[in-house]
Amino acid sequence: MTDATLHQALAFARGGWRVFPCLPGQKIPATPHGCRDATTDQQQIKDWFGRGRDWNLAVATGAPGPDVLDVDEHGEAGNGYAAFRQLREAGLLDSAAAYVRTPSGGLHAYFAGSAQHNGHLPAHHLDFRSAGGYILTPPSRIDGRPYQLVRALRGRGALDWDAVLHHLNPQRRPQPPHQPRPGRQGLTGLARWVASQTEGNRNEGLFWAANRALDGNPAADLSPLAAAARQAGLDDKEITRTLTSARRTHQPHADRQAEAGEGR
Repeated sequence: MTDATLHQALAFARGGWRVFPCLPGQKIPATPHGCRDATTDQQQIKDWFGRGRDWNLAVATGAPGPDVLDVDEHGEAGNGYAAFRQLREAGLLDSAAAYVRTPSGGLHAYFAGSAQHNGHLPAHHLDFRSAGGYILTPPSRIDGRPYQLVRALRGRGALDWDAVLHHLNPQRRPQPPHQPRPGRQGLTGLARWVASQTEGNRNEGLFWAANRALDGNPAADLSPLAAAARQAGLDDKEITRTLTSARRTHQPHADRQAEAGEGR
């Protein structure tokens, strides 16, 4: 496996992905500082992987490397495939670039790298690897079983982890004290409610309100909610990301409505 591992490591490095070795048959880094030692330096990579050692190959996640959604398989304890299907049906995985089967029977879905935080959803058996994380890649092996490329896809975009959290944990969304009426008056009421949210509830509140506005009109102007969120203390980056997540999460529902209308 050594020649194949060296060849793959150099290919990743040429593409800008930083790599490093892990112990044979394990996920434990073989370098002193783990993924912080990851590099694209070809001579260092040859020194690591060209000495006949049967290292596993790891890639540092987060830009300039990939982000990876890890769908776990825990046998009788459960797996992440039900949540994976929910996300796929919601259109949240459309930007995936590749699927890799893991030795346990789980799945790695690769996306464009970002600076998002790593994430963990134990109830759904999902992990998210981004800035500061790492994953093993083919042709690495665990207990003799390989990581295998299942499919290369056309997607080149990022995975919005906030949208994943909102979609899989809707119970976390706050509820307003009363149901606003639809239309312009409803949007105004939603904006007043968003402006009243305190730290720790502002992102969730904005996301909830945006979805309620989009329920009434998929093309709704969400700028009043953005202004209210600024008043509540959110910065523009957080506001943009949350509203984008809401539109992405809501889009499959809007598409189904449009298809139903065409079928009448």
